[in-house]
Amino acid sequence: MARERSGRTVAHLVLATRLKTLREAAGMSRTEAATALGAHVATVRRIEQAETSLDEGQIHTLLTAYGAGAAEMEAFLGKLATANLPGWWHPWRSVMDAWQLDLMSVESATRIIRVWEPALIPALLRTPSYARAVENIRRPDLSPADRDRRTELLMERQKRLRLQKTRIWAIMPAAALRTFVGGAGVMAEQRRALRAAVERSDVTLQIHPLDGPCHAMTGMPAVTLYRVDVPEIPDHVVREGDLRGSAEVLSGLQAVSAYHVLLDHTCVVAPHPNKSKEVLS
Repeated sequence: MARERSGRTVAHLVLATRLKTLREAAGMSRTEAATALGAHVATVRRIEQAETSLDEGQIHTLLTAYGAGAAEMEAFLGKLATANLPGWWHPWRSVMDAWQLDLMSVESATRIIRVWEPALIPALLRTPSYARAVENIRRPDLSPADRDRRTELLMERQKRLRLQKTRIWAIMPAAALRTFVGGAGVMAEQRRALRAAVERSDVTLQIHPLDGPCHAMTGMPAVTLYRVDVPEIPDHVVREGDLRGSAEVLSGLQAVSAYHVLLDHTCVVAPHPNKSKEVLS
């Protein structure tokens, strides 16, 4: 994913896909579209793959070349104006990781988020105190103010996911409950928050016991799978790296399907979600 796509919204991505569909319906190649635009063919490719911003003048020219009617053109340009507005996450851009910038728009259209967290409480279920303690440990390179801002962003993500009724399905090891992050008070608060979370209809939590069997995700870093509810946008997988703020973002069908299968196998091996309530009590 190109970094300059970081300001995009789902509406932006949908419009880019719509442009490609209109071109193909008009029987035009990218080279022909580029000629009509007076630009290199790579410009059309970047527009259709949402790798660059959608400029109103360029889009008007392309829509005219594709034979779009006045009503369709007006509707498209109206949606473009909305799509070009900054995403809700814009105030936190300076402290976000590159992969977060790319994925925020996808997250805003996600129906289910599936998470494997190998050592800690999954981020989307963390309390502010626990999240801030993790930032202190993992990002000593940042200023205290920036770590606070990153914690604020996580809390805002959690809030917005609840409002859009996105389901969180997380799997973690029981060791995470015994790994002190931020001290006893922080851990006690986090346990209480998890007990409340598993009572919600939008949260499923499975906890692998300390003496449980090896499973498909054993030894893997944190993995998040975004099941997207917009036809034009593929599902995505984020596999976090070892370096600070690094992650691999995958959206190819083969890669996403492979992680889907791995998570399915891990869920089958893990105790039923009801057991999580017993572990947390």
